[in-house]
Amino acid sequence: MESESKKLISKDRLPRHIAIIMDGNGRWAKRQGLARMFGHKKGVEVVHAITEAAAELGIEYLTLYTFSTENWNRPKEEVDALMSLLVDTIVKETPTLMKNNVRLLTIGDLDRLPAVTRDKFIGCIEQTAANTGLKLVIALSYSARWEITNAVKNAVKLAQNGQLEAEDVNEELVSNLMTTKAMPDPDLLIRTSGELRISNFLLWQLAYSELYFTDCLWPEFSVDEFYKAIIDYQHRERRFGKTSEQMQTKTS
Repeated sequence: MESESKKLISKDRLPRHIAIIMDGNGRWAKRQGLARMFGHKKGVEVVHAITEAAAELGIEYLTLYTFSTENWNRPKEEVDALMSLLVDTIVKETPTLMKNNVRLLTIGDLDRLPAVTRDKFIGCIEQTAANTGLKLVIALSYSARWEITNAVKNAVKLAQNGQLEAEDVNEELVSNLMTTKAMPDPDLLIRTSGELRISNFLLWQLAYSELYFTDCLWPEFSVDEFYKAIIDYQHRERRFGKTSEQMQTKTS
């Protein structure tokens, strides 16, 4: 039976790209009196449900902040367990991605991953490369400052090779130096757990994104909560620096 929230979503005004900061796994586990890894395992179940919901709605891109460059500073046993969980999840979910026509993509510094994790991840990316439905983008070993720093390094290399002059530098060039160059900027950013910050995530790309914060911890974030975030987005006026009158003229 279709949920009441889903019925309120306008298929004509769907965000093309939704990004999510999945926060609160550890806190959820602690509240249950469990080890942090139980929270991460529960979080994987939510990823599965939200991915299926996004694909069913017809969302083009879903980007999930899975593991930041700062997360490497967590206790080694937690990082090792997270990498193991990631490998197990990739192997388990690949058939489902194929069945649902979902293409897996990634942004981040994969060179820092353990070889077995990286190889399994790349294998899944290659296996789903021909799928034409939802693009599921996993931000893994990612941070916006790492991405921007890497973009500057690449710009310097182009300049050193005589391929770039100062007057060539514009917003389009910078965007094309980002790891997200092949996808649209997020229309909607969702953050769970009640934290009101974007935590070094897609700093360049979120310039005009609508931000939605919820107190739900990620393991508690249901498909219905996902629908509510989209409904909230659809009630906002996106002006991109223009006036309301200008936007109304444009759409009339």
